[in-house]
Amino acid sequence: MAEPLNESLAWDIMRVTEAAAISAAKWRGQGDEMAADKAAIEAMHTELAKLTITGQIVIGEGEEDEVTSLYVGETLGSNGGPSVDIAVDPLEGTTLCAKSLPNGLSVLALAEAGSILKTPDIYMEKIAIGPGYPEDVISLEKSPTENLEALAKAKDVKVSDLTACILDRSRHGKLIAEVRDTGAAVNLIGDGDIAGVIQVTDPAETGIDIYLGVGGAPAGVLAASALKALGGNMHCRFQPLQEGHKQKAYKAGIEDLSKIYTISDMVKGDVIFAATGITTGYMLEGVRFSPEVIETETLVMHSGTKSVRWVKSQRCAALANGE
Repeated sequence: MAEPLNESLAWDIMRVTEAAAISAAKWRGQGDEMAADKAAIEAMHTELAKLTITGQIVIGEGEEDEVTSLYVGETLGSNGGPSVDIAVDPLEGTTLCAKSLPNGLSVLALAEAGSILKTPDIYMEKIAIGPGYPEDVISLEKSPTENLEALAKAKDVKVSDLTACILDRSRHGKLIAEVRDTGAAVNLIGDGDIAGVIQVTDPAETGIDIYLGVGGAPAGVLAASALKALGGNMHCRFQPLQEGHKQKAYKAGIEDLSKIYTISDMVKGDVIFAATGITTGYMLEGVRFSPEVIETETLVMHSGTKSVRWVKSQRCAALANGE
């Protein structure tokens, strides 16, 4: 049986996402997506290697023959602690960081070994709502209209009172039109669908009631990790929209592409999730630099203890810069 996750790991992984966020934020607004991403990857890799875990990357930056750090299958940690699955996105929203737009994040999840769904880097259809509703309120077997009507009934509001978060992509043209035809509002985001999904957990603060659409499958699993701790319902289904995606899915062991996955299918065991803001968004402030200190804000969650923390940190700028 997998060793349970210690609460102290929540603080450890917070330091990992903070380091990655700070490194990426130094490239914020510079228009160089590759440089920002590289900085975040290197910082996260360095800090993960220090953790007292025996960890394996199951959601990462690519396959071993594609990238040199944080690749799927890479083992990290000091080999003295619990065996864990690691899911990472050092810079969620490379374009957001490069253009200094809202909701750029550094994201990391740790779970008991064998808990996290190993997903290929293909697309995934997603629908998510916040906590407090039966799981069957939403379903990918329903149309967007039916899902919005069911959610409105569960909330005891009109459909026109709802707002759906959707990635601004050409593939979502029909979806956006259908949602608007119901009377619901649409909040379009350019990137960052992990942040988009997380927003459904606090509609009073974010104004987002439901997330709909097709995005990256690895991001879907990371979002499911967050919702497992924060609460909420999420259903996903793989969408092999590009050439070679079916082969990637089969290679990863995904045989039934029609299967609908719930949160418990994607993250089966205890999970700790951390997200540090790179650019200021709905839920987290971005990294702030001053001559004396560097300030960060991180959301840290542990499903096992049902703990959710927003942590504001300061570190000496000179020490952080290696001076």
